[in-house]
Amino acid sequence: MGGVPRWSVIIPAYNEAARLPRYLKDVLAYFEARDESYEVIVVDDGSEDGTADRVREVAAGRPGVIVHALDRNRGKGHAVRAGMARAVGELRLMADADGATPIAEVARLEAAVTAGADLAVGSRVLEDPAVVREVRVHRKLSGHVFNFLLRRLGAAPVLDTQCGFKLFRGAAAAALFPQLTTDGFGFDVELLMLAKRGGFRVAEVAVNWADQPGSKVRVLREGPRMLYEVLAARRRLAGRPPGGRGA
Repeated sequence: MGGVPRWSVIIPAYNEAARLPRYLKDVLAYFEARDESYEVIVVDDGSEDGTADRVREVAAGRPGVIVHALDRNRGKGHAVRAGMARAVGELRLMADADGATPIAEVARLEAAVTAGADLAVGSRVLEDPAVVREVRVHRKLSGHVFNFLLRRLGAAPVLDTQCGFKLFRGAAAAALFPQLTTDGFGFDVELLMLAKRGGFRVAEVAVNWADQPGSKVRVLREGPRMLYEVLAARRRLAGRPPGGRGA
């Protein structure tokens, strides 16, 4: 694909040999049907189950699919940052490897960006009669608690920070991701705090979402760690002057 692609899709993956191939096929079919230039960057975060090999099998003959393999498991935040550092698309989507959000939902986020947002955040919280969510009870409750705590801290400009489906204008991604320091699951919150401080326009958009078996997020273990990451990021940002919107 010559020139700058319109789309970059960044998919962080850790031990996703079983779930990612199906979703990757959906992603490729979707963008090929749109007949727009694209690249897909799969960041293999030190997987031990042959994830990178499975991606290469699915993507055979498609030069727009890039496998960026990390030497060891560094965390989802690090993986997304590494993928965004390689991305060059005018629009840059981060999407979870499990396919919980169907790739066609990107059209909802694209509409928000077209309307003026610098980044559009998929939401499993916003009410919309046109979308359907399938969420296990314990994950729904833990999500409500986490986001309630974030609102009390004034830490994020949206109701649902953790949906792994977010679309950025290229210039916004280029300005925000080099500032990101959180390597773990709490990176979404730091990213949104950076966007708020930098004056970027953030839109929250309801999306269809279905809980997938095999989640890497263990609520009791990761919840406290994520809160620690958020508090650490908040302290770091408190000592920094607000960043600008960039180019």
